[in-house]
Amino acid sequence: MPFSRLFNNHPESVGETYLEHMRASLWFSATLARAAVCCFVHSFLPFLFTTTGSTAIERLFDVMVKARETYTQRTRAHSVDDALGPQGSLNH
Repeated sequence: MPFSRLFNNHPESVGETYLEHMRASLWFSATLARAAVCCFVHSFLPFLFTTTGSTAIERLFDVMVKARETYTQRTRAHSVDDALGPQGSLNH
């Protein structure tokens, strides 16, 4: 396996380029880091950041699931388009 494939296989599997995947991963890690700090502070001062951790998790989940659904729909649409002929009938 070429060395470049190590950097591109996973991003391509989720419909992203290497740089798009890096940007998304950095955003996820920054969001998690902020939420972790808020949760840590909340453990000592429970009146602060009462919903910050759960809100961050919900937001991350929504972003990840929506992105996955969008990619899956695009992939399925391309697969159907490839299987259909010019008049929309199956190529056999």
